[in-house]
Amino acid sequence: MLGLAACSPGGLSGERDGPFAPGTRPGAEGVDGLVVGHRLMAAGEYELALKAYYRAAAQQGATVDVLSAIGSADLKLGRLNQAEEMLRRAVKVDETFVPAWNNLGVVLMNRGKYPEASRVFRTAFALDSGQSDAIRQNLTLALAKMHKPGYAAPKDEQFSLVRRGVGDYLLLTKH
Repeated sequence: MLGLAACSPGGLSGERDGPFAPGTRPGAEGVDGLVVGHRLMAAGEYELALKAYYRAAAQQGATVDVLSAIGSADLKLGRLNQAEEMLRRAVKVDETFVPAWNNLGVVLMNRGKYPEASRVFRTAFALDSGQSDAIRQNLTLALAKMHKPGYAAPKDEQFSLVRRGVGDYLLLTKH
C-alpha cells in the first residue's frame, strides 16, 4: 500500500489564501541552527554545518556558542585562518568557555604555533579543572612539540617509477 501525503482534502496546508509558502509564515519558529549544525558536524557534513551555524548567528547573534561552532566547522574544513579568527572572537566573548580554548589550541597546533598552543591548552585545562582527558593529551602533545618540533630538513632524493606489469608499478629512490 502506498499513501500519498498530498491526497488529503486540505492539500499540503490548510492555509490556502496566505501569501507565504506552507510553513514559512512570519513568526514561525524553525529548528535551532546550532542544533542542526551540531548534528551535521557529527555526520561529517562540515560545509552544511557551517551554513547552519551562520543561520544561528543571524538569529541569535554572535554568541560564544555560535562563534565557537563556526570556528570548529572552519577547523574541520581546513580553513585555519578563519577558524583561528572565530575562536579568538569566541574567547573574547567568554573567557571561560573551555571548548573554544581547546579548539583554538588545536588550530594553533595545526599552524605550528606550539608555544602559544601550549599556553592556550593550559588555559583550557585550568578552566576545566583538569577533568578532560582530551585537553590533557592536547597539552602534553603541545609541550612535546614545543621542545622537539620534529622538523627534519627535506632530503635531496630523486624518485623513479618502474613498471612491473599491467597496472603494477614500483617506486624507487635514488640517493
